[in-house]
Amino acid sequence: MRPQVVAHRGASHENAEHTLRAYKRAIEVGAGALECDVRLTADGHLVCVHDRNLRRTAAARGVISTMNLEELDELDFASWKNPWADFDDEAPDEDPEDNKVLTLRKLLETVADADRRVELAIETKHPTRYGGLVERRLVELLTDFGWTGDDSPVRVMSFSLTALQRVQRMAPRIPLVMLIEKAHHWPMLRRAVGKDWIIGPGIDELRDHPGLGKHLRLADREIHVWTVNTAEDLQICLDLGVTAVISDKPAYMLELLGV
Repeated sequence: MRPQVVAHRGASHENAEHTLRAYKRAIEVGAGALECDVRLTADGHLVCVHDRNLRRTAAARGVISTMNLEELDELDFASWKNPWADFDDEAPDEDPEDNKVLTLRKLLETVADADRRVELAIETKHPTRYGGLVERRLVELLTDFGWTGDDSPVRVMSFSLTALQRVQRMAPRIPLVMLIEKAHHWPMLRRAVGKDWIIGPGIDELRDHPGLGKHLRLADREIHVWTVNTAEDLQICLDLGVTAVISDKPAYMLELLGV
């Protein structure tokens, strides 16, 4: 069975990550799901941003959790990816709105408006000054869309066991993905994670520690792997029977899979 191809921060190899443009492109090329990281602004909005500060993706000073959405909306979140774009006469016209900070609500609306089912893998980032408020706001937003039941297109991911336990208490039918950064964490985590939780190891750990994949298979765990960008790494995933590969290059992964 072919794994689901999940666009990591959108089609982020060719577009600025977490921008609406990157997600539109991922839907266009046929990604089965979209992955995003979420952080909470000072005025309570969930935005799709990986880093806690703006230095890398907006070339600005500031920390996401201390800024209001209105302040973030004034920044350019795309120029860092292609700083010479303004000098390219052959580049297609772009909608400036596609390159601004992306709220999770807008991303959910985009998925809801797609002409096919597109799933979402939402990672809550921790540690954060707001703690459990991040998960509470997330569940409230998913409730607004009616996406907390068995037919929800959303799953929630985190490296924080506590964060996932919060989501489970508030919305027990939302699928959960326990992300694993280091192979040696699994022996401790396996005693704590829910029996139905999906496990999300990094491809580097699977490559460098083959025993991790073996143990996950022996435990009959569903596996979602990040970040898979090469044919060699995709083959590791296929050999393990993973059900989702999270990639910066969704079009390339789909091509390799013959989709």
